Amino acid sequence: MTQVTPQSDLVIKSSDWEPKIIAFLCNWCSYAGADLTGVSRIQYPPNIRIVRVPCSGRISPYYILKSLQVGWDGLLVSGCHPGDCHYLTGNLIARRRFAVLKDLLTFMGIEPERVNFSWVSAAEGERFAKIVKKVVEQVKKVGPIRKMVKTL
Repeated sequence: MTQVTPQSDLVIKSSDWEPKIIAFLCNWCSYAGADLTGVSRIQYPPNIRIVRVPCSGRISPYYILKSLQVGWDGLLVSGCHPGDCHYLTGNLIARRRFAVLKDLLTFMGIEPERVNFSWVSAAEGERFAKIVKKVVEQVKKVGPIRKMVKTL
């Protein structure tokens, strides 16, 4: 299994720094919405790297913690709207996990703006672009991640 990590920067100048954000997108809705964004040629920041998952309910909190540990500056988890999940309750499970994880991250001293959760359907390409722009702006405000990062 390969590990997805952001490119490491040896020297970061504050004016040149751009956040690196990993997005876990539900295959059925959010990934299709991201695909529609690309097909429609809607522009959004290139700071995001997408990982397609079967369902947002399959995102383990471990994936989020490990992503922060290897140096991703921010995360986006996106799934189907409530009531539209292809696996019936997967998105509701994700929402509960996400609420608990946000509290844990805050307790650990990690800025809550680094981890974001959203609902995007397959027909909401423009909404996906707006969410990515918002996430990038939030992560830029808090700066590069320094806590939890494991250096080799």
